[in-house]
Amino acid sequence: MYRLDHEKLEVYQACLAFIDWLNPLLRRMPKGLAVFDQLDRASTSIPLNIAEGNGKFTKPDRCRYFDHARGSALECAAALDVLVAKGLGTEQEIQPGKERLWRIVSMLVGLIRSNSDYRLHEGTGDGE
Repeated sequence: MYRLDHEKLEVYQACLAFIDWLNPLLRRMPKGLAVFDQLDRASTSIPLNIAEGNGKFTKPDRCRYFDHARGSALECAAALDVLVAKGLGTEQEIQPGKERLWRIVSMLVGLIRSNSDYRLHEGTGDGE
């Protein structure tokens, strides 16, 4: 079985798992809600941007797409909060999704840092 490079990424697989988790929640929502469209669009955007970014040849291009994916993951987290605020879900229902998103965002930040010429490092406090 052939696999494209992006399919081998753990973060890409985590995105697909998030979408799999999200689908039952989306199915029970009225499709006319703005948050339905936002969640569907943003959750779809995450793996699409990862795949496209992973195929880019330059580090700045990769970082740009990985950053777009990170933004979409954060948008999904906010949309889940909106569901709770509107009484369309409970904290307990959305918590597994937010945990998945936290993991996805963390992995994307790692990809951005590893592909960036400018990396943030925590200092030791003694000028090192």
